[in-house]
Amino acid sequence: MLYYFFTWLNKHYDVSGARLFEYTSFRTAMAVLFSLIIATVYGRRVINLLRRNQIGETVRDLGLQGEQQKKGTPTMGGIIILLAIVVPTLLFADLDKTYIRLMLLCTLWLGIIGFLDDYFKLKARKRALAAGGIYTKKDRDGLAGITKIIGQVGLGIIIGTTLYFSNNVVVEREVIGTQTVKQSLLPGEKRAKDSNIVIRNIDGVERRFAEVKTPITTIPFVKSHEFNYSRLISWISPSAENYTWIPYIIIVTFIVTAVSNGANITDGLDGLAAGVSAIIGAGLGIFIFVSGNYVLADYLNIMYIPNLSELLIFVGALVGACIGFLWYNAYPAQVFMGDTGSLALGGIIASLAIIVRKEILVVIFCGIFFVESLSVIIQVSYFKYTKRKYGEGKRVFLMSPLHHHYQKKGFHENKIAVRFWIITILLVVASIITLKIR
Repeated sequence: MLYYFFTWLNKHYDVSGARLFEYTSFRTAMAVLFSLIIATVYGRRVINLLRRNQIGETVRDLGLQGEQQKKGTPTMGGIIILLAIVVPTLLFADLDKTYIRLMLLCTLWLGIIGFLDDYFKLKARKRALAAGGIYTKKDRDGLAGITKIIGQVGLGIIIGTTLYFSNNVVVEREVIGTQTVKQSLLPGEKRAKDSNIVIRNIDGVERRFAEVKTPITTIPFVKSHEFNYSRLISWISPSAENYTWIPYIIIVTFIVTAVSNGANITDGLDGLAAGVSAIIGAGLGIFIFVSGNYVLADYLNIMYIPNLSELLIFVGALVGACIGFLWYNAYPAQVFMGDTGSLALGGIIASLAIIVRKEILVVIFCGIFFVESLSVIIQVSYFKYTKRKYGEGKRVFLMSPLHHHYQKKGFHENKIAVRFWIITILLVVASIITLKIR
Protein backbone atom coordinates (compact mmCIF):
# COMPACT_ATOMS: atom_id res chain seq x y z
CA MET A 1 0.00 0.00 0.00
CA LEU A 2 2.84 2.37 0.81
CA TYR A 3 4.43 1.23 -2.44
CA TYR A 4 1.43 2.45 -4.43
CA PHE A 5 1.17 5.69 -2.41
CA PHE A 6 4.79 6.72 -2.90
CA THR A 7 4.77 5.60 -6.54
CA TRP A 8 1.76 7.89 -7.07
CA LEU A 9 3.50 10.77 -5.25
CA ASN A 10 6.60 10.39 -7.37
CA LYS A 11 4.62 10.21 -10.58
CA HIS A 12 2.46 13.28 -9.96
CA TYR A 13 4.48 15.50 -7.64
CA ASP A 14 8.10 14.26 -7.89
CA VAL A 15 8.37 14.20 -4.08
CA SER A 16 11.92 13.91 -2.78
CA GLY A 17 12.60 10.44 -1.43
CA ALA A 18 9.54 8.85 -3.04
CA ARG A 19 11.73 7.22 -5.69
CA LEU A 20 13.25 5.02 -2.99
CA PHE A 21 10.17 2.83 -3.26
CA GLU A 22 11.11 2.00 -6.83
CA TYR A 23 14.09 0.03 -5.51
CA THR A 24 13.48 -3.56 -4.44
CA SER A 25 16.49 -3.43 -2.11
CA PHE A 26 15.02 -0.53 -0.13
CA ARG A 27 11.59 -2.12 0.15
CA THR A 28 13.13 -5.44 1.20
CA ALA A 29 15.10 -3.70 3.97
CA MET A 30 11.94 -1.93 5.13
CA ALA A 31 10.03 -5.23 5.11
CA VAL A 32 12.71 -6.81 7.33
CA LEU A 33 12.65 -3.83 9.69
CA PHE A 34 8.86 -3.70 9.96
CA SER A 35 8.54 -7.45 10.45
CA LEU A 36 11.08 -7.31 13.28
CA ILE A 37 9.19 -4.43 14.92
CA ILE A 38 5.85 -6.22 14.61
CA ALA A 39 7.24 -9.51 15.97
CA THR A 40 9.15 -8.01 18.90
CA VAL A 41 7.09 -4.97 19.93
CA TYR A 42 3.57 -6.09 19.10
CA GLY A 43 4.42 -9.73 19.71
CA ARG A 44 4.43 -9.02 23.44
CA ARG A 45 0.87 -7.76 23.21
CA VAL A 46 -0.23 -10.87 21.36
CA ILE A 47 1.41 -13.07 24.02
CA ASN A 48 -0.36 -11.16 26.79
CA LEU A 49 -3.65 -11.57 24.94
CA LEU A 50 -3.10 -15.31 24.59
CA ARG A 51 -2.20 -15.58 28.27
CA ARG A 52 -5.30 -13.64 29.37
CA ASN A 53 -7.46 -16.03 27.38
CA GLN A 54 -5.74 -19.02 29.00
CA ILE A 55 -4.46 -20.25 25.67
CA GLY A 56 -1.63 -22.28 27.13
CA GLU A 57 0.26 -25.39 26.10
CA THR A 58 -0.57 -28.72 27.73
CA VAL A 59 2.26 -31.15 28.33
CA ARG A 60 2.10 -34.93 28.35
CA ASP A 61 4.54 -36.72 30.60
CA LEU A 62 7.08 -38.07 28.10
CA GLY A 63 10.01 -38.14 30.48
CA LEU A 64 11.82 -35.31 28.71
CA GLN A 65 14.04 -32.87 30.51
CA GLY A 66 12.32 -29.56 31.31
CA GLU A 67 8.96 -30.49 29.79
CA GLN A 68 6.93 -29.63 32.90
CA GLN A 69 8.34 -26.08 32.93
CA LYS A 70 6.61 -25.55 29.57
CA LYS A 71 3.16 -26.19 30.99
CA GLY A 72 0.90 -23.19 30.55
CA THR A 73 3.17 -21.44 28.03
CA PRO A 74 0.95 -19.60 25.52
CA THR A 75 0.60 -21.31 22.18
CA MET A 76 -0.85 -20.14 18.83
CA GLY A 77 2.04 -17.67 18.71
CA GLY A 78 2.19 -18.31 15.00
CA ILE A 79 -0.26 -15.41 14.79
CA ILE A 80 2.76 -13.17 15.46
CA ILE A 81 4.63 -14.70 12.52
CA LEU A 82 1.64 -14.37 10.20
CA LEU A 83 1.14 -10.69 11.08
CA ALA A 84 4.86 -9.96 10.73
CA ILE A 85 4.84 -11.50 7.23
CA VAL A 86 1.54 -10.24 5.86
CA VAL A 87 1.58 -6.62 7.07
CA PRO A 88 5.02 -5.62 5.65
CA THR A 89 4.22 -7.44 2.40
CA LEU A 90 0.98 -5.50 2.02
CA LEU A 91 2.79 -2.25 2.78
CA PHE A 92 5.87 -2.58 0.57
CA ALA A 93 5.24 -5.16 -2.18
CA ASP A 94 3.63 -4.70 -5.58
CA LEU A 95 0.40 -6.60 -5.03
CA ASP A 96 -0.26 -6.79 -8.77
CA LYS A 97 2.47 -9.42 -9.09
CA THR A 98 1.19 -12.99 -9.32
CA TYR A 99 3.97 -14.38 -7.13
CA ILE A 100 3.15 -11.99 -4.27
CA ARG A 101 -0.54 -12.82 -4.39
CA LEU A 102 0.24 -16.52 -4.44
CA MET A 103 2.50 -16.28 -1.37
CA LEU A 104 -0.04 -14.21 0.57
CA LEU A 105 -2.68 -16.83 -0.23
CA CYS A 106 -0.33 -19.61 0.91
CA THR A 107 0.47 -17.82 4.17
CA LEU A 108 -3.14 -17.11 5.09
CA TRP A 109 -4.49 -20.46 3.84
CA LEU A 110 -2.19 -22.65 5.93
CA GLY A 111 -2.21 -20.13 8.78
CA ILE A 112 -5.98 -20.50 9.04
CA ILE A 113 -5.80 -24.30 8.91
CA GLY A 114 -3.17 -24.29 11.68
CA PHE A 115 -5.17 -21.76 13.70
CA LEU A 116 -8.31 -23.92 13.55
CA ASP A 117 -6.28 -26.97 14.57
CA ASP A 118 -4.83 -25.14 17.58
CA TYR A 119 -8.18 -23.61 18.46
CA PHE A 120 -10.04 -26.92 18.54
CA LYS A 121 -7.29 -28.50 20.63
CA LEU A 122 -7.50 -25.72 23.18
CA LYS A 123 -11.28 -25.74 23.18
CA ALA A 124 -11.21 -29.48 23.91
CA ARG A 125 -8.73 -28.84 26.72
CA LYS A 126 -10.96 -26.25 28.36
CA ARG A 127 -13.93 -28.57 28.06
CA ALA A 128 -11.99 -31.42 29.64
CA LEU A 129 -10.73 -29.25 32.50
CA ALA A 130 -14.24 -27.94 33.17
CA ALA A 131 -15.46 -31.54 33.37
CA GLY A 132 -13.12 -32.34 36.24
CA GLY A 133 -9.61 -31.96 34.97
CA ILE A 134 -9.47 -35.23 33.06
CA TYR A 135 -7.56 -34.60 29.84
CA THR A 136 -7.50 -37.51 27.43
CA LYS A 137 -5.66 -38.10 24.17
CA LYS A 138 -8.96 -37.67 22.36
CA ASP A 139 -9.14 -34.09 23.61
CA ARG A 140 -5.85 -33.30 21.81
CA ASP A 141 -7.05 -34.22 18.35
CA GLY A 142 -7.89 -30.75 17.01
CA LEU A 143 -8.69 -30.91 13.31
CA ALA A 144 -8.86 -34.41 11.91
CA GLY A 145 -5.66 -35.39 10.13
CA ILE A 146 -7.52 -35.94 6.87
CA THR A 147 -8.97 -32.42 7.11
CA LYS A 148 -5.49 -30.89 7.35
CA ILE A 149 -4.27 -33.03 4.46
CA ILE A 150 -7.23 -31.96 2.32
CA GLY A 151 -6.43 -28.32 3.10
CA GLN A 152 -2.76 -28.77 2.17
CA VAL A 153 -3.62 -30.68 -1.00
CA GLY A 154 -6.12 -27.97 -1.97
CA LEU A 155 -3.45 -25.31 -1.61
CA GLY A 156 -0.98 -27.42 -3.60
CA ILE A 157 -3.47 -27.73 -6.44
CA ILE A 158 -4.04 -23.97 -6.50
CA ILE A 159 -0.29 -23.25 -6.53
CA GLY A 160 0.44 -25.86 -9.18
CA THR A 161 -2.44 -24.75 -11.40
CA THR A 162 -1.46 -21.09 -11.14
CA LEU A 163 2.21 -21.66 -11.88
CA TYR A 164 1.48 -23.93 -14.82
CA PHE A 165 -1.31 -22.00 -16.54
CA SER A 166 -0.81 -18.34 -15.59
CA ASN A 167 0.55 -16.20 -18.43
CA ASN A 168 2.45 -14.15 -15.83
CA VAL A 169 4.62 -17.11 -14.83
CA VAL A 170 7.37 -17.29 -17.44
CA VAL A 171 11.12 -17.64 -17.92
CA GLU A 172 13.34 -16.00 -20.53
CA ARG A 173 15.00 -17.89 -23.35
CA GLU A 174 17.77 -16.38 -25.46
CA VAL A 175 17.05 -16.19 -29.19
CA ILE A 176 20.44 -16.87 -30.78
CA GLY A 177 21.55 -15.39 -34.09
CA THR A 178 18.93 -15.58 -36.82
CA GLN A 179 16.78 -18.10 -34.97
CA THR A 180 13.10 -17.39 -34.41
CA VAL A 181 11.55 -17.73 -30.96
CA LYS A 182 9.99 -21.01 -32.04
CA GLN A 183 13.36 -22.44 -33.06
CA SER A 184 14.90 -21.51 -29.70
CA LEU A 185 12.29 -23.36 -27.64
CA LEU A 186 12.78 -26.76 -26.08
CA PRO A 187 10.19 -29.58 -26.16
CA GLY A 188 7.17 -28.75 -24.02
CA GLU A 189 7.78 -24.99 -24.20
CA LYS A 190 5.70 -22.33 -25.89
CA ARG A 191 6.00 -18.59 -26.30
CA ALA A 192 4.21 -16.61 -23.61
CA LYS A 193 1.11 -14.72 -24.66
CA ASP A 194 1.79 -11.13 -25.84
CA SER A 195 5.54 -11.68 -25.35
CA ASN A 196 7.87 -9.44 -27.33
CA ILE A 197 11.55 -9.86 -28.10
CA VAL A 198 13.60 -8.07 -25.44
CA ILE A 199 17.02 -6.75 -26.45
CA ARG A 200 19.49 -6.58 -23.56
CA ASN A 201 23.00 -5.13 -23.60
CA ILE A 202 25.15 -7.55 -21.61
CA ASP A 203 28.89 -6.87 -21.45
CA GLY A 204 28.59 -4.58 -24.45
CA VAL A 205 26.86 -7.19 -26.60
CA GLU A 206 23.23 -6.89 -27.68
CA ARG A 207 21.34 -10.13 -27.14
CA ARG A 208 17.72 -11.07 -27.81
CA PHE A 209 15.43 -12.77 -25.30
CA ALA A 210 11.82 -13.94 -25.34
CA GLU A 211 9.49 -14.93 -22.52
CA VAL A 212 8.29 -18.53 -22.69
CA LYS A 213 5.93 -20.77 -20.77
CA THR A 214 7.74 -23.88 -19.62
CA PRO A 215 7.22 -26.47 -16.85
CA ILE A 216 10.90 -26.60 -15.99
CA THR A 217 12.99 -27.00 -12.86
CA THR A 218 16.68 -27.12 -11.91
CA ILE A 219 18.67 -30.30 -11.39
CA PRO A 220 21.63 -29.72 -9.03
CA PHE A 221 25.22 -30.83 -9.71
CA VAL A 222 24.73 -31.74 -13.38
CA LYS A 223 25.87 -29.92 -16.51
CA SER A 224 22.48 -30.08 -18.24
CA HIS A 225 20.88 -28.56 -15.19
CA GLU A 226 17.33 -28.07 -16.45
CA PHE A 227 14.59 -30.69 -16.38
CA ASN A 228 11.32 -30.28 -18.25
CA TYR A 229 8.34 -31.98 -16.60
CA SER A 230 7.01 -32.89 -20.04
CA ARG A 231 9.73 -35.57 -20.20
CA LEU A 232 7.83 -37.50 -17.52
CA ILE A 233 5.09 -38.38 -19.99
CA SER A 234 6.40 -37.47 -23.46
CA TRP A 235 7.55 -41.07 -23.94
CA ILE A 236 3.92 -42.22 -23.99
CA SER A 237 3.05 -40.42 -27.24
CA PRO A 238 3.85 -37.14 -29.03
CA SER A 239 0.56 -35.64 -27.83
CA ALA A 240 1.13 -36.63 -24.20
CA GLU A 241 3.00 -33.36 -23.58
CA ASN A 242 -0.37 -31.61 -23.58
CA TYR A 243 -1.08 -33.32 -20.25
CA THR A 244 2.14 -32.33 -18.51
CA TRP A 245 0.06 -30.29 -16.10
CA ILE A 246 -1.16 -33.49 -14.42
CA PRO A 247 2.22 -34.79 -13.10
CA TYR A 248 3.34 -31.18 -12.47
CA ILE A 249 0.39 -30.38 -10.19
CA ILE A 250 0.70 -33.75 -8.43
CA ILE A 251 4.41 -33.15 -7.69
CA VAL A 252 3.80 -29.56 -6.52
CA THR A 253 0.99 -30.72 -4.24
CA PHE A 254 3.18 -33.47 -2.76
CA ILE A 255 6.03 -31.03 -2.05
CA VAL A 256 3.76 -28.45 -0.40
CA THR A 257 2.11 -31.10 1.78
CA ALA A 258 5.36 -32.86 2.71
CA VAL A 259 7.35 -29.75 3.63
CA SER A 260 4.42 -28.25 5.54
CA ASN A 261 4.09 -31.41 7.64
CA GLY A 262 7.87 -31.60 8.01
CA ALA A 263 7.99 -28.13 9.54
CA ASN A 264 5.09 -29.06 11.80
CA ILE A 265 6.94 -32.15 13.07
CA THR A 266 10.15 -30.14 13.58
CA ASP A 267 8.41 -27.64 15.85
CA GLY A 268 9.10 -29.50 19.08
CA LEU A 269 11.89 -27.54 20.78
CA ASP A 270 12.22 -23.90 21.77
CA GLY A 271 13.40 -21.90 18.77
CA LEU A 272 14.01 -24.91 16.53
CA ALA A 273 11.43 -24.44 13.76
CA ALA A 274 11.68 -20.64 13.74
CA GLY A 275 15.48 -20.67 13.53
CA VAL A 276 15.62 -23.32 10.81
CA SER A 277 12.93 -21.50 8.80
CA ALA A 278 14.78 -18.18 9.03
CA ILE A 279 17.97 -19.76 7.67
CA ILE A 280 16.15 -21.53 4.84
CA GLY A 281 14.27 -18.31 4.05
CA ALA A 282 17.56 -16.41 3.75
CA GLY A 283 18.92 -19.08 1.40
CA LEU A 284 15.82 -18.91 -0.78
CA GLY A 285 16.24 -15.13 -0.83
CA ILE A 286 19.66 -15.60 -2.46
CA PHE A 287 18.15 -17.89 -5.10
CA ILE A 288 15.40 -15.37 -5.78
CA PHE A 289 17.91 -12.53 -6.02
CA VAL A 290 20.12 -14.21 -8.63
CA SER A 291 17.26 -15.74 -10.62
CA GLY A 292 15.40 -12.42 -10.68
CA ASN A 293 18.41 -10.45 -11.96
CA TYR A 294 19.15 -11.10 -15.64
CA VAL A 295 22.81 -10.08 -15.35
CA LEU A 296 23.51 -12.51 -12.50
CA ALA A 297 21.35 -15.19 -14.10
CA ASP A 298 23.37 -14.89 -17.32
CA TYR A 299 26.67 -14.97 -15.41
CA LEU A 300 25.67 -18.10 -13.48
CA ASN A 301 24.06 -19.66 -16.55
CA ILE A 302 20.73 -20.18 -14.80
CA MET A 303 17.23 -19.35 -15.94
CA TYR A 304 16.10 -15.73 -15.57
CA ILE A 305 12.58 -15.46 -14.14
CA PRO A 306 10.92 -12.08 -14.83
CA ASN A 307 9.10 -10.36 -11.93
CA LEU A 308 10.69 -12.75 -9.42
CA SER A 309 12.68 -10.07 -7.60
CA GLU A 310 9.47 -8.69 -6.08
CA LEU A 311 9.39 -11.80 -3.91
CA LEU A 312 12.43 -10.45 -2.03
CA ILE A 313 10.04 -8.19 -0.11
CA PHE A 314 8.04 -11.20 1.01
CA VAL A 315 11.18 -13.19 1.89
CA GLY A 316 12.54 -10.23 3.84
CA ALA A 317 9.33 -10.17 5.88
CA LEU A 318 9.56 -13.95 6.38
CA VAL A 319 13.12 -13.86 7.70
CA GLY A 320 12.40 -10.82 9.89
CA ALA A 321 9.27 -12.50 11.29
CA CYS A 322 11.12 -15.70 12.21
CA ILE A 323 14.03 -13.85 13.81
CA GLY A 324 11.68 -11.50 15.66
CA PHE A 325 9.64 -14.45 16.88
CA LEU A 326 12.82 -16.00 18.29
CA TRP A 327 12.95 -13.06 20.72
CA TYR A 328 10.16 -14.80 22.62
CA ASN A 329 10.49 -18.38 21.33
CA ALA A 330 14.19 -18.99 22.05
CA TYR A 331 14.94 -21.03 25.16
CA PRO A 332 13.24 -20.66 27.57
CA ALA A 333 10.25 -20.03 25.32
CA GLN A 334 7.64 -17.48 26.36
CA VAL A 335 5.36 -18.55 23.50
CA PHE A 336 5.01 -21.45 21.07
CA MET A 337 4.05 -20.99 17.42
CA GLY A 338 1.71 -23.97 17.35
CA ASP A 339 0.33 -25.35 14.11
CA THR A 340 -0.69 -21.79 13.26
CA GLY A 341 2.93 -20.97 12.54
CA SER A 342 4.58 -24.28 11.68
CA LEU A 343 2.17 -25.36 8.94
CA ALA A 344 2.36 -21.91 7.35
CA LEU A 345 6.17 -21.78 7.46
CA GLY A 346 6.52 -25.17 5.80
CA GLY A 347 4.05 -24.29 3.08
CA ILE A 348 5.74 -20.93 2.46
CA ILE A 349 9.17 -22.53 2.09
CA ALA A 350 7.85 -25.20 -0.28
CA SER A 351 5.99 -22.64 -2.41
CA LEU A 352 9.01 -20.35 -2.68
CA ALA A 353 11.22 -23.25 -3.74
CA ILE A 354 8.74 -24.25 -6.46
CA ILE A 355 8.35 -20.68 -7.72
CA VAL A 356 12.13 -20.19 -8.01
CA ARG A 357 12.37 -23.58 -9.79
CA LYS A 358 14.50 -25.19 -7.06
CA GLU A 359 12.05 -27.81 -5.79
CA ILE A 360 14.54 -30.66 -6.23
CA LEU A 361 16.88 -28.86 -3.82
CA VAL A 362 14.20 -29.00 -1.11
CA VAL A 363 15.63 -32.33 0.06
CA ILE A 364 18.96 -30.57 0.71
CA PHE A 365 18.15 -27.18 2.24
CA CYS A 366 15.10 -28.59 4.08
CA GLY A 367 17.24 -31.49 5.29
CA ILE A 368 16.23 -31.01 8.93
CA PHE A 369 12.52 -31.17 8.02
CA PHE A 370 13.21 -34.25 5.90
CA VAL A 371 15.21 -36.11 8.57
CA GLU A 372 12.70 -35.25 11.30
CA SER A 373 9.83 -36.60 9.17
CA LEU A 374 11.86 -39.64 8.15
CA SER A 375 12.63 -40.46 11.79
CA VAL A 376 8.90 -40.61 12.56
CA ILE A 377 8.19 -42.79 9.52
CA ILE A 378 11.02 -45.19 10.42
CA GLN A 379 10.00 -45.36 14.07
CA VAL A 380 6.33 -46.05 13.39
CA SER A 381 6.99 -48.48 10.53
CA TYR A 382 9.59 -50.50 12.44
CA PHE A 383 7.45 -50.63 15.56
CA LYS A 384 4.46 -51.97 13.60
CA TYR A 385 6.64 -54.45 11.71
CA THR A 386 8.30 -55.90 14.83
CA LYS A 387 5.00 -56.02 16.70
CA ARG A 388 3.39 -57.97 13.86
CA LYS A 389 6.37 -60.31 13.48
CA TYR A 390 7.51 -60.81 17.09
CA GLY A 391 4.43 -59.80 19.07
CA GLU A 392 6.31 -56.92 20.66
CA GLY A 393 7.03 -53.57 19.06
CA LYS A 394 10.64 -52.38 18.97
CA ARG A 395 12.02 -48.91 18.33
CA VAL A 396 14.92 -47.59 16.27
CA PHE A 397 15.14 -44.29 18.18
CA LEU A 398 14.69 -43.66 21.88
CA MET A 399 11.86 -41.37 20.81
CA SER A 400 10.73 -39.66 17.62
CA PRO A 401 10.91 -37.10 16.08
CA LEU A 402 14.71 -37.06 16.04
CA HIS A 403 15.13 -34.03 18.32
CA HIS A 404 13.38 -35.95 21.13
CA HIS A 405 15.81 -38.85 20.59
CA TYR A 406 18.69 -36.52 21.47
CA GLN A 407 16.76 -35.15 24.43
CA LYS A 408 16.40 -38.71 25.73
CA LYS A 409 20.17 -39.12 25.32
CA GLY A 410 20.65 -36.20 27.71
CA PHE A 411 21.36 -33.29 25.36
CA HIS A 412 19.90 -29.94 26.44
CA GLU A 413 17.19 -28.76 24.06
CA ASN A 414 18.96 -25.45 23.48
CA LYS A 415 22.09 -27.28 22.31
CA ILE A 416 20.01 -29.49 20.01
CA ALA A 417 18.25 -26.47 18.48
CA VAL A 418 21.48 -24.53 17.87
CA ARG A 419 23.20 -27.56 16.34
CA PHE A 420 20.24 -28.11 14.03
CA TRP A 421 20.54 -24.43 13.01
CA ILE A 422 24.23 -24.98 12.20
CA ILE A 423 23.42 -28.07 10.13
CA THR A 424 20.77 -26.07 8.26
CA ILE A 425 23.33 -23.34 7.50
CA LEU A 426 25.66 -25.99 6.03
CA LEU A 427 22.83 -27.46 3.95
CA VAL A 428 21.76 -24.05 2.65
CA VAL A 429 25.35 -23.19 1.71
CA ALA A 430 25.64 -26.55 -0.08
CA SER A 431 22.46 -25.70 -2.00
CA ILE A 432 23.80 -22.29 -3.01
CA ILE A 433 27.03 -23.89 -4.23
CA THR A 434 24.97 -25.80 -6.81
CA LEU A 435 24.66 -22.52 -8.72
CA LYS A 436 28.25 -23.01 -9.88
CA ILE A 437 29.13 -26.66 -9.35
CA ARG A 438 27.77 -28.83 -12.16
